[in-house]
Amino acid sequence: MSGEQRQRAAMTVVKVESREDQVTPEASSEFVETSYVQNLTNRAMAYLEVGYPVHFAGPAGTGKTTLAFHVAAQRGRPVVLIHGDDEFNSSDLVGRHSGYRKQKLIDNFIHSVLKTEESMNITWMDNRLTLACKEGFTLIYDEFTRSRPEANNALLSILEEKILNLPKMSRGGEGYLEVHPEFRAIFTSNPEEYAGVHKTQDALMDRLITINLGHFDRETEIQIALAKSGLPFSDAEVIVDVVRELRGIGVNNHRPTIRACIAIAKILAYKGAQAHKDDAVFQWACRDVLNTDSAKVTRGGQSIMAEKVDEVIQAVLGAYQEASLTTRPHLP
Repeated sequence: MSGEQRQRAAMTVVKVESREDQVTPEASSEFVETSYVQNLTNRAMAYLEVGYPVHFAGPAGTGKTTLAFHVAAQRGRPVVLIHGDDEFNSSDLVGRHSGYRKQKLIDNFIHSVLKTEESMNITWMDNRLTLACKEGFTLIYDEFTRSRPEANNALLSILEEKILNLPKMSRGGEGYLEVHPEFRAIFTSNPEEYAGVHKTQDALMDRLITINLGHFDRETEIQIALAKSGLPFSDAEVIVDVVRELRGIGVNNHRPTIRACIAIAKILAYKGAQAHKDDAVFQWACRDVLNTDSAKVTRGGQSIMAEKVDEVIQAVLGAYQEASLTTRPHLP
C-alpha cells in the first residue's frame, strides 16, 4: 500500500464535542475509511437522506457505534445520543412533568381593597428524544434493544406519522409535537441472544432499514490497528492475521474482536516490541489479551485457549517466514 493510500485509508474515531443534551460529531484525522467503510456509509446516508431510520445490527466489537457517529457527522447536524437501558420508560425518552409553578398576584392599588389572584401550572421538562424531534437533530439510539419494548413505543408514530405524542398537559396542552423535517434516527443493537437484550416489537423493526454488520474486512482491521498504534504495517498485519485466525476456533466466533488487535498493537508500540516469534512482549501480550475466551475451547472441562493461541501465533508467523517479501500470505 502506498503512502498516499495509507493516508487516505487511515482517517479513526470520530471526535465528539458535547454540549448539554447534544453532541457535535466531527471528522477526525484518525478515522479509518477504507472502501468497506465507505460502502457502509454511502448505503446508510442514502437511506437517511430519503427519510428512513437506519439500524446497525451486529455483535460487540464490530464498530456499530463508531460507524453511527461517522454517518451522523456526514449530515452536519447536532446529535442527540441515547443509550438503551432496561430501567427506561417512555418518560425517559420523551419527558416528564417536573413539578408545579405557582403564581400569586396581590393588587392593593386601592388602599382599602385587597385583591389576590393565584394560579398553578404544571411544568414540563423535555427529554432527549423530544429535543431531537423538535430541533431536527440526528438521534443515535445506541443498543436500543436493551430498553424494554414498551419504553420505545413513542418511536412508532415518530418514524411513521412524523408526530410525537405527548401527555395532554405537556407543552401548553397540545398533546403532540410535529417532528422537524430534518430529524433522522440511527439505531444500533446486538443480536437477540446477547444477555440483557429484549426482543423488539415487529412494528418498530418494520420501520427500520437494518444493515447487518460483521467483523471488518482484513484491510480495514489492519488500517485500524495502524491508526490506533503507529506500528509498522508488517507488525499490524501479523497481529490482525492472528486475531482473525482465532475467530474460527471454538463456538464463540464473534471474538476476539478488533479491540484485541488494537490492544496488542498499542502494547507493542508502547514497549517498542515487534510481532515476532522471539519477541517476549509479543508472546505475553497475545496470551493475555487473546486468552479471555476461556469457554471457547475446552479439553476435559479445562480451557485450552492459551494452547490454541500459541498454535495460531506459530502458524501465522511460520507462514510469513516461508513466504517471500513480495508475496506475503493473506490469511482469510
